Amino acid sequence: MRAEARASLEVPLRQLLPWWIGLCLIAALGWVVTITWAGPMGAGPGTMGLSLTAFLSVWLVMMAAMMFPSVAPMAIVWIRSVAARATTHERVAGITSFLAGYLLTWTAFGVGVYAVLAAAGQLAEGAPDAARWAGAAIFAVAGVYQLTPLKSACLSHCRTPVGSLFHYASYKGSGRDLRVGIHHGLYCVGCCWGLMIVLIAVGAMNVPAMVALAGVILIEKVWRYGPAFSRSVGALLLLIAALAPFIPSLLPGLRAAPM
Repeated sequence: MRAEARASLEVPLRQLLPWWIGLCLIAALGWVVTITWAGPMGAGPGTMGLSLTAFLSVWLVMMAAMMFPSVAPMAIVWIRSVAARATTHERVAGITSFLAGYLLTWTAFGVGVYAVLAAAGQLAEGAPDAARWAGAAIFAVAGVYQLTPLKSACLSHCRTPVGSLFHYASYKGSGRDLRVGIHHGLYCVGCCWGLMIVLIAVGAMNVPAMVALAGVILIEKVWRYGPAFSRSVGALLLLIAALAPFIPSLLPGLRAAPM
């Protein structure tokens, strides 16, 4: 198992660079599509009139745009493992399965987000005063979670892909790559769900907010001081939670849409 992991680190850069470029291109395409869709949808409350199927389609593209840059380190490590033992066709199939498993976990999370968005839309329309405090609660939950040991544990997993490779190398069977993607995706959801629920308060298709959150997630996972940065973001979210009930502009996702 360790020999396989060590072999993965010896693959030449020229074999890895196309994968880096590919992931960046997919993320860039996801941003183009997301921004195009966001225009007519706006950053209003609720599910924007989308059915669950339509929302999950939009959510899947959003996750590819927001998360692929931060999942690249783990993906590249896994590609190194695959590259050390497979043909080109098998490498392509392996990384495709990995990414499919990763996105599957975020799609499952998206089902829960859709349900909460539907409730938030009704709250914004029927009880705007309560919606302000609900928005503050969302920011508070997100801020507190940034400071918890569970957040730190999930972030540590995402920041140390080589250590994860030692564990994943024990996986067997034809669905190995898919299982690795799902397992890593679960840790990623565990790391980032608190940040993602902020979109409920600011609007699911709020592009500036999505860009900011994607930047936070990337910095948390790849910067040397990512854990400290994560805690600082938690403190900022708690500050916003304290201000949100009194500054409606901080909660565009919980304000009733104009007639």
